[in-house]
Amino acid sequence: MNKTNTTKQVHNFPLFAFSFVLLLMFTSVANADFTKEGDIVKDSVTKLEWQDDNITDTMEWQEAIEYCESLELGGYDDWRLPNINELKTIIDRSRYNPAIISAFEHTSSGNYWSSTTYEDYHDFAWNVYFYSGRVYNGSKGNDIYVRCVRDGQ
Repeated sequence: MNKTNTTKQVHNFPLFAFSFVLLLMFTSVANADFTKEGDIVKDSVTKLEWQDDNITDTMEWQEAIEYCESLELGGYDDWRLPNINELKTIIDRSRYNPAIISAFEHTSSGNYWSSTTYEDYHDFAWNVYFYSGRVYNGSKGNDIYVRCVRDGQ
């Protein structure tokens, strides 16, 4: 009978509480993988290095690509606009306004461009809304924030 009671206790453990514990464990590990060095945030898992200076301008998609390709930051000139999968790696959904890994100091709670074109409409591209961490697509003619990335060492 004790074995049955133990099983019931495990099954009665609130799912939301279990999910919350897992989220906290994942968030702690994820945030620990990021370090800030000057105006660059480094991800030790993906080896990506992210721009984190105080850019407040928004721009259209093509301008964003050109901006990143011409960026010189931290002694590097090989910056580029991240693809949507790379941009999603810096979302922290346990946070909001902005929903981004805590190592980043300079983030608007607006949308940020990715280099990934939306498959169904080639005049659209994917972006992340860092207020909530949700992923959207929008017209490449929209003015949206930019965060550049480079492949680190």
